Amino acid sequence: MFSSERLKGIDVFVCVADAGSFRIAAERMHLTASAISKSIARLEARLGARLFQRTTRRLALTDAGMTFYRTCTGVLAELEEAELSLHSENSELQGRVRLDLPGAYGRAQALPLILRFAQAHPRLLPHVSFSDRYSDPIAEGVDIVVRIGGADIWPDTLGHRYLGSEWHVFCASPAYLSQHGTPLTEDDLQHHQCIAYGWVDGNVSPWSFSGHRAAGETERRQVPATLVVGDGEGLLVSVLTGCGIAQLPTWLIQQHLEAGTLVEVLPRLATDGQAINLVWQKSRQSLPRISALLEVLAAGLKPSSGNGV
Repeated sequence: MFSSERLKGIDVFVCVADAGSFRIAAERMHLTASAISKSIARLEARLGARLFQRTTRRLALTDAGMTFYRTCTGVLAELEEAELSLHSENSELQGRVRLDLPGAYGRAQALPLILRFAQAHPRLLPHVSFSDRYSDPIAEGVDIVVRIGGADIWPDTLGHRYLGSEWHVFCASPAYLSQHGTPLTEDDLQHHQCIAYGWVDGNVSPWSFSGHRAAGETERRQVPATLVVGDGEGLLVSVLTGCGIAQLPTWLIQQHLEAGTLVEVLPRLATDGQAINLVWQKSRQSLPRISALLEVLAAGLKPSSGNGV
């Protein structure tokens, strides 16, 4: 027979796991840190397993804690949805959805879709963050993640949909080309000002060049960069200012190509870029607000036929 004892402490446990701190969890639940700690201790004693690995610097889930967390979040999601369905006769989408998006791509492509969806469902509460690093949706309590690039194999606990690839083209401003000329071959790039993407550690991303298009071959090589910028939007500003030639995804520059403020050069060397991935917690997928938003993002971010996103 089911015992209500099994539910005691679950909400506290999930809150601590999401917060990564007893203190922060206590603030969120309007309890004392001592009460939080005692609740976790009682839960661990009842389960006969240690749920958290405590150090002086951080609080992390043990393997047993991660397994229990996945189960608990699934149960709580189902309870939440059951309660919401009772309060909403018209099945209006409502509740919080946490999303994490890549910086430039997320703001330019995904955020407008989310905002329109939220306007159509005023009881929905999107919580949107931006980062380009790899993130673990379960460990960080994120419902939906959009990533450019990322893992080739995703854990069984995560749902994943490959949406397509970026399309990278070489481009420059009309003013730059008027002053320096238009490159006609790959070798001509050696005599131009090249703007590349780089990281704070000094590493510079190579450019991709298409080989035999029919064979789908792509070659990556370093170019002699005269300017290195560690942000996609910063690269765009640099090209628009006339600082040189850059290789950029069409989703970032399409409007400028259409307006004539940027010009594509060496079009035969354009190539596929990184994969665009939609990732989510499987335990949350059954919630209508999550499944509906997944469909919106999958349809809106899917690359159109031809080149680009």
